[in-house]
Amino acid sequence: MESISRISSMLETARELTLEAAQSAGAARSLNPRPPRDLPFLQVKKLLDSRNDRDILEGLRKVISNVASPNIEVKKMVYIYLLHYAESEPDLALLSINTIQKSLTDQNPQVRAMALRVMSGIRVPVISQIVSLAIKRGCADMSPHVRKAAALAIPKCYRLDPSTMPQLLDYLQTLLGDKQYFVAGSAVTAYLELCPDRVDLIHKHYRSLVRKLVDMDEWGQLATLRLMSIYARTCLPRRTKKLQRSRTRGFYEDEASGDEGSPGEEVQVLDPDLILFLKACKPLLQGRNSAVIVSVARCFLDLGTPEYIDTAIGPLVALLRSPQDIQQVALYNIVDVCLACPKQFIRYANHFHVHASDPFDIARLKFEVWTLIYPHCQPHIRDMILSEFEHFTRSPDPEIVRESVRAIGRCAQSDSKASTRCLWLLLNQVSSQDGKLAAESLTVIRHLIQQDPHAHNKTVIKLAKNLDTTPYPDARATIIWLVGEFAAMGDSENNIAPDVLRILTKNFASESEAAKLQIVLLAARVYLHYLNRSREQNRDPQPPSYHSADNNDSNLESEPNPFATSEELQRKPSPQPLPPPDIEDHPIPKLWRHILLLTHYDTSYDLRDRTRTYRALLLSPSSTDLASLLLLAPKPAPHIPSPSEARKDLPLGSASLVLGTQVGLGKGGLELPDWVSEHEAPDPSVRDEKGVGGGGGGAGSERAAGEALDQALKVERERMGMKGKGKEKVVEKSLEDWLGAEENEESETDGEGEEEEEASSEYEEVTDSEEDEDEDGEEEVERKGLVGR
Repeated sequence: MESISRISSMLETARELTLEAAQSAGAARSLNPRPPRDLPFLQVKKLLDSRNDRDILEGLRKVISNVASPNIEVKKMVYIYLLHYAESEPDLALLSINTIQKSLTDQNPQVRAMALRVMSGIRVPVISQIVSLAIKRGCADMSPHVRKAAALAIPKCYRLDPSTMPQLLDYLQTLLGDKQYFVAGSAVTAYLELCPDRVDLIHKHYRSLVRKLVDMDEWGQLATLRLMSIYARTCLPRRTKKLQRSRTRGFYEDEASGDEGSPGEEVQVLDPDLILFLKACKPLLQGRNSAVIVSVARCFLDLGTPEYIDTAIGPLVALLRSPQDIQQVALYNIVDVCLACPKQFIRYANHFHVHASDPFDIARLKFEVWTLIYPHCQPHIRDMILSEFEHFTRSPDPEIVRESVRAIGRCAQSDSKASTRCLWLLLNQVSSQDGKLAAESLTVIRHLIQQDPHAHNKTVIKLAKNLDTTPYPDARATIIWLVGEFAAMGDSENNIAPDVLRILTKNFASESEAAKLQIVLLAARVYLHYLNRSREQNRDPQPPSYHSADNNDSNLESEPNPFATSEELQRKPSPQPLPPPDIEDHPIPKLWRHILLLTHYDTSYDLRDRTRTYRALLLSPSSTDLASLLLLAPKPAPHIPSPSEARKDLPLGSASLVLGTQVGLGKGGLELPDWVSEHEAPDPSVRDEKGVGGGGGGAGSERAAGEALDQALKVERERMGMKGKGKEKVVEKSLEDWLGAEENEESETDGEGEEEEEASSEYEEVTDSEEDEDEDGEEEVERKGLVGR
């Protein structure tokens, strides 16, 4: 029993000690609370990298408790987590708003900027007014980084709640006049997204933004260039001025030149504010960002004169030394500029040589630039371009060969003097083993022949001889079309069309469908020419006699005998002309009937239908006017446009210029408005910078030290001018003048005591002092004049 009682007493004692320890521990914890355990950095990173939505949403509850973490790296990751997943869990995200608001007053400007960025990025409409107040606070912040974050938060706040538009416009107006260039660039970006039509907000900030343009970052420069282009078209009118030609006189003054009254040339007169903007754009061409260079070139092309465009050509060509992806985009923009002003690219012709490592798209664009500048080049540059094209016709890449053939055709079309050489280069490709290349060469040859058909009669004959060795259907069809198109160029005796038709008819069944269609067309044209010649012969007023040529005495018998009696004359009948030979006995009608018979049993519906059309047209040999109108109508010479001609109206730097209009991008929203008329343009005084305050917070309202000194100097000059009473022009004081003035002041201070002692002779001393002051004033003016000299 004693042992039991002893054990129970010990347990009671231990219980009391445990309770006392627990109470003391609770009191200590209440006095010194432990901070919540933060999630480690690696665990937060693991949650961010997770692909499981369940883990992400479960981790959001743990992450929100770490918003107030003092570790800035953890805070950054928590903010990223909130930006990504706050929209899916808005209730949990709202728990962190109070902590983020406290971060807006943090001493670290980086933390304040991050907090403002996160608060505006949480896409929960309930907090729109809180975000608006945070932006207002950020606009007055001393740190430019926070003001930049406030500018970028304005469009986000508008997307949350469009009713905050009036407040946001006030904030935007303040930020557009900020003295920090990167804050102004972000404000311009927000302006373009929020209210791009409110040009009245830009008037008084126009010149300051232009001056800050060179110091902005690339994104700010792109936005400002876009804004100034729209503003120039909307508010700066385009004027033209007619220059009067100087009247030249002859050797004698009384003798005037003949073109004295000729009209002058109209030139563009740029607005002074537009000149200010264009001059500010020139330093940007020396930057390393290709997008900025292309944007400056677009501004010069849309707003400037050819002199400004010429300055942007060199930097554009320099982009060809960039990687291949930038090269391709730059070449699309270069081609677009070259379509507008090709002469400026002549001196850079050597920069467009195709290298072995260039892909096909880059080589094609370089070929196009060469063909655009070819008509404007000197003869030696033309020879170089044609030699390059000739070299690439022997390339192992068939795409390069076909593109070089097309380029040769465009060169021959633009310069008639080089058409002979280009035609010779193309004829060498007709016998190529590549069927597409041969067909492409023949297509270009056909375009060249159509420009001057009478000068290429021998070329058609040479091509007709290649029918025996050309197995490709498209190439054969092109040659047959050429023979039929120019079947009536020569006389009927030297015409090769009937003979070519006779040869082709033998293997008509084995020809391709494209060749069969052209053979039927050739047969219809040959038969139509035959019918037209027959009608002309029948219309002759003295038709030839059809007597037998074997009987030579028939001509003698046809003549009347002067010694014959009247009975013999009555008994002998008068001679009658023989009827013309049957038209059906000629070989050409037989060929025509044979072709009709062959096509009657052909399997092609298109061939049979077209043959029926031709047969209906040529059914009546006496009426061929309609058939001549359809089959023998003269065709205009085809014009081979540049491949990028369809993209000529697309703006530089747009995605449509690279991808084409087929993707449905249109002009990408980059089209500029038309130039404003002179009577609708706002007054230039609205762009004056009077009363424009800059900078956020207190920093913007205070004057800089340099401005304060300039203002003090100006006041001092006005005071000195008032003392001089307009006698002399005020001369700026030098250091010696300031030191001399101080010595005079000291001497005047010392002399005050002496003047008080000599009070009896006051009148005389005053008179003497006035005279001395006049003399001293004259000496001081003379000394200033010498110093000024």
